[in-house]
Amino acid sequence: MESNEVSVHEVSVYQALKSAGRWMTNKEIHEAIDNIAQRTVRSHTLKLVKLGLVDQAEVFPGHRYKWSDKSEKRNLTYVNRLDNASEVFASSPRRD
Repeated sequence: MESNEVSVHEVSVYQALKSAGRWMTNKEIHEAIDNIAQRTVRSHTLKLVKLGLVDQAEVFPGHRYKWSDKSEKRNLTYVNRLDNASEVFASSPRRD
């Protein structure tokens, strides 16, 4: 079942990737974010890759992810949803 809602965890992964400006493993993303399980990070990076927002490098020993320079061309609607959710979560008390 696919959810149309944007979670606070998804926004955290989005913000970590976008602000890093470099290739990161899921472990590095996990370490950059507080209180999110590594499997949750994996789930969200996979979703963002499928949406065309994140580039994926399939390398050993772990795939690397980077916010795509082409994300707005590929899926501007979802980028706007993430930006709006970021604003909402920034102005609300955090619930994990």
